[in-house]
Amino acid sequence: MNVKSEIKSSASKAYPELGVRHFGRFNSLGLWTLYRKEVQRFLKVWMQTLMAPTITTLLFLAIFSLALGGLRPDINGVPFVNFLAPGLIMMAVVQNAFANASSSLLVAKVQGNVVDFLMPPLSPLELNIGITMGGITRGIFVGGGTFIGMSIFIDLSIHNIFAALFYAGIASALLAQIGLLGGIWAEKFDHLATISNFVITPLSFLSGTFYSVSQLPGFAYAITQYNPFFYMIDGFRYAMTGNAEGSLWFGAGLLMALTLMTSMACQYVLAKGWRIKS
Repeated sequence: MNVKSEIKSSASKAYPELGVRHFGRFNSLGLWTLYRKEVQRFLKVWMQTLMAPTITTLLFLAIFSLALGGLRPDINGVPFVNFLAPGLIMMAVVQNAFANASSSLLVAKVQGNVVDFLMPPLSPLELNIGITMGGITRGIFVGGGTFIGMSIFIDLSIHNIFAALFYAGIASALLAQIGLLGGIWAEKFDHLATISNFVITPLSFLSGTFYSVSQLPGFAYAITQYNPFFYMIDGFRYAMTGNAEGSLWFGAGLLMALTLMTSMACQYVLAKGWRIKS
């Protein structure tokens, strides 16, 4: 009997009521606990994490509706405010999914309690899934709240509920994965602000949120066709209005491929412990 076995045997004899716990190949209880922690973390300050982005998005809708609503013609047969609403909702979803996942590890590193992620019996895959699901949940919560808030002022409907759930889910998953990578890489909040200000915000604003991409000149239009944020917004706009400007199949495939790639990257850096264990 080796030393490890002797220790386990001694512990079982000294504390028979505890015994030795076996989690198996997948620690479902630990994953559920991590997910609950991630959700409770943003629910505890719901005025900041849920209500604030919802109100901000509603203000965007109000400003554009008052300033341009009566001057802009229908876009592809869709009233301007109904064309604008899906893009604003999707922007709120992805920004909050990114913010939740990225802040999870960064706050732990800044506060010096990142060991709380390393000591529990959680594998890199379980950490990856738990933090990502927390980001997805916050994104969906904010998107749902924004949809309900907008429905009070304008006539919104769902053309295809399955497409709405798919694009909201895949978009928030992709941004949560990017946020997780950002949280691992960043050492201070300025680093995360760099990603948000120079990558997330420009790509989301230049993706047809406020205008039809068909109005863009040839070179800008060609670039837009490879902007994943365009397909997030275009797919969700189709789900709400039944109208799409790009290829839904290509967009869905691109988003799933990017999500798989970022998931593999997260898995790799978590397994290596890059900027977490060192």
